[in-house]
Amino acid sequence: MDSPVHRVSLGDTWSRRVHPDMASERFIQSFSVEQLTNILDGGAQNTALRRKVESIIHSDPEFSVKDNYFMTQNERYVAAIQKRFHFQIIAKRLGWLENSPEFYYAYRYSLPGQPQRYQGPCLWWATPAPCPFPHRALSGELALGLHTVFLKSLQSLGSEEQIAKWTPLCNEFRIIASYAQTELGHGTNLRGLETEATYDAATQEFVVHSPTLTATKWWPGDMGRSATHTLVQAQLICSGARQGMHAFIVPIRSLQDHTPLPGVTVGDIGPKMDFDNIDHGFLRLDHVRIPRENMLSRFAQVLPDGTYVKLGTQQTNYFSMVVVRVELLLGEIIPLLQKACVIAIRYSVIRRQSSIRPSDPEAKILDYQTQQQKLLPQLATAYAFHFLASNLLKFLHSSYDAIRNKDFSNLPELHALSAGIKAMTSDLCFQGSELCRRACGGHGYSKLSGLPSLVTRVTASCTYEGDNTVLYLQMARFLVKNYLQTQAIPGSTQKSLPPSVAYLTAPYLARCPAQKAADFLHPKLYTTAWAHVAARLIKDSAHHLETLIRSGADWAEAWNQTTVIHLQTAKAHCYYISVKSFTETLEKLENKPAVWQVLKRLCDLYALHGILTNAADFLHDGFLSGAQVDAVRTGYLELLGLVRKDAILLTDAFDFTDPSLNSALGCYDGNVYERLFHWAQKSPTNTQENPAYEKYLRPLLQSWKSRL
Repeated sequence: MDSPVHRVSLGDTWSRRVHPDMASERFIQSFSVEQLTNILDGGAQNTALRRKVESIIHSDPEFSVKDNYFMTQNERYVAAIQKRFHFQIIAKRLGWLENSPEFYYAYRYSLPGQPQRYQGPCLWWATPAPCPFPHRALSGELALGLHTVFLKSLQSLGSEEQIAKWTPLCNEFRIIASYAQTELGHGTNLRGLETEATYDAATQEFVVHSPTLTATKWWPGDMGRSATHTLVQAQLICSGARQGMHAFIVPIRSLQDHTPLPGVTVGDIGPKMDFDNIDHGFLRLDHVRIPRENMLSRFAQVLPDGTYVKLGTQQTNYFSMVVVRVELLLGEIIPLLQKACVIAIRYSVIRRQSSIRPSDPEAKILDYQTQQQKLLPQLATAYAFHFLASNLLKFLHSSYDAIRNKDFSNLPELHALSAGIKAMTSDLCFQGSELCRRACGGHGYSKLSGLPSLVTRVTASCTYEGDNTVLYLQMARFLVKNYLQTQAIPGSTQKSLPPSVAYLTAPYLARCPAQKAADFLHPKLYTTAWAHVAARLIKDSAHHLETLIRSGADWAEAWNQTTVIHLQTAKAHCYYISVKSFTETLEKLENKPAVWQVLKRLCDLYALHGILTNAADFLHDGFLSGAQVDAVRTGYLELLGLVRKDAILLTDAFDFTDPSLNSALGCYDGNVYERLFHWAQKSPTNTQENPAYEKYLRPLLQSWKSRL
């Protein structure tokens, strides 16, 4: 059995032992947990390094998050700033450079691949990209995450000269940077952003201005109280013409006393559902002048005389947003569901309630099929999304390599995939995390469970970096466009389409050939089934759109009248992509039969759960019959029982430490009730005076004293 030493928190006698109900779950292992962890980390060497870094971080009391649940918003912010700069001290002392593997595992989420040593400002494109949102060893409790987003945008959109100038300033914290895109009146619709940057050829400066109240930048992290500079996304105006959205480096606070610079109105937007450690801010600019060199110019530039020179496609101006969107998947969104699964499933083997048979002792609630139905599909989803995001990240890297060689052909597909997959993962991670919270009953409502904060954090992901509905529709445009292309060009083949939609030219299969439940456990069969449904829905979307256009509607109106259909189409395509990604991952693991077997069950469960959830789409054209859907359900219910046997081991494989979970319900040792009681004692309200008693309760109680 794997040693739990690196996972178990010490400090109390009860926390030095593993609860018997938890130990029994780990007694017989059908696969090597360590081997699966290595796969998730991208290799045993990566796992060892990550654990070493986590050990250093968690042994330092300055990084403790145990009191977070009792802190005010301001206390969380101050603690996050303190941790960020303490980390800089530790990193410098240990020689962890900005792009070193150690820095990478401490401050960012571990991604598959082999990290390399620092080689220059653009190393992050050559290796798995570090995520700007820390969520592993440091548990997402640092400030200045947008400082890293600024750097990423600089490296993807800036010239080599701009990178050379600004990167050292950021790395040495001579400036503190943010990223300002979303406005009070506009978010996902980037073309609607109102902030303007007008070029003045006489002074060779840009005049950056917020022309309306709704042009106020709203929500940028680190802007409310921290940032001295920000990267403003604004509409470029030069030679009297609008050239679309471009990025401009704008100083906003004095480097001497941190006061707002002339023409700058900046502050904090106030209370939020979560992210109290981050100072989300607002920014208004009143004709603020910046040098011409402050416009990021890798793909476009303005010459001294005001001539606009375009070096790439319009989509390259959105590339930094695509980068952040892709990195958020493994860096922030998916780990939230993984953590929720760990907490809820561990709690579910400790919590006993009622009996399955009257004569039996109370059963572990995970032994109830209804609890398995709540939690195990979420566990399968967490694994499916990990592999999906890993593959998308690889595509991002290869696409950027092509862009640097002036090949922009992958951009439409990359943009569509980043949009649709971000929408699907955040939607389903939100739903799954909330299911995990509710599956823990009343204790799941306590902040000490760790689940409410996971749910509120993942809730934000459904709107940041693009509202999910809009992102699905961006994916749908890509799908409809490519389908219409196959209809317009006779003889279209899979090679003539982007890889993610190549299935549109596959031979048509009218009926699913499955005859029994076991048939639905073949990856090729259920992948083909998902491809069939997605292709049919894409065809239906295009048909409805063209029907309206033929009836006299213009394209824009026809699109608006069919968006509900397009939304369904995009969701089906994204689910197909995720199933296909999981099955392709399995093919690479056939030399590890035990791990392959347990992941195969998760893949089956994920695919079949999706079919049952969307059964109407499979029944619509008769591809599946009612009897076949019944067979899917039979196979699905059998899978719940099989996956249940390995559920704890599968959550252990994520390898989250107790400090990073920060949950009374989800610790490795399973001592739920002791920890809940112990943590509750730390609430400040248990030691503070109660002014309400003196002012209200005491007079009320004493007024009745003489009558008792």
